Amino acid sequence: MSFDTTEVNRETAIFDDHDELWLFGYGSLIYKAGFEYIERAPATIDGWVRRYWQGSHDHRGTPDAPGRVVTLVEAPGETCLGMAYRVTPSVFGYLDHREKNGYLRFAKTMTFADGSEEKGLVYIATPDNAAWLGEADIEAIAAQVAASKGPSGPNRDYVLDLADALDELEADDPHCLAVAERLRALIGR
Repeated sequence: MSFDTTEVNRETAIFDDHDELWLFGYGSLIYKAGFEYIERAPATIDGWVRRYWQGSHDHRGTPDAPGRVVTLVEAPGETCLGMAYRVTPSVFGYLDHREKNGYLRFAKTMTFADGSEEKGLVYIATPDNAAWLGEADIEAIAAQVAASKGPSGPNRDYVLDLADALDELEADDPHCLAVAERLRALIGR
């Protein structure tokens, strides 16, 4: 699979026949939507965890020096807390471009604080995409993040903004918080 998944997502057309649907954000979509939405609410999806295993060659790094951003990795028995947005399909053009570096659209069930469930869309970068960097120890991830910068800014801003957003949500995410803590130690923040 190439780095650019825009066309694959457009051909998939999941939920394109809906007037409205829910979108689950678990990375920068938590703190920086960048699109119009009808409603926003914290939600979870079961069986997945956030990991800094995806390369960013287009936003937080370059093709020669990719940054690291989060994707979801299957983890039975685990739950990932994020932000759900009720949107219209008109946002897909923007999102397909924003998430083009290896992310594909998937339909997943999300659960809201009141226990209600909705099937919605989530962008996930799977291990078979060209930008996949895979597992690494916290030290190596933090060092790569500290050194990476792309058109959307320093990779460290992404990691620290996400850590702050997860803190505001009171999310239990040991991996992301450990990366942010190690990064702060490396850069003196």
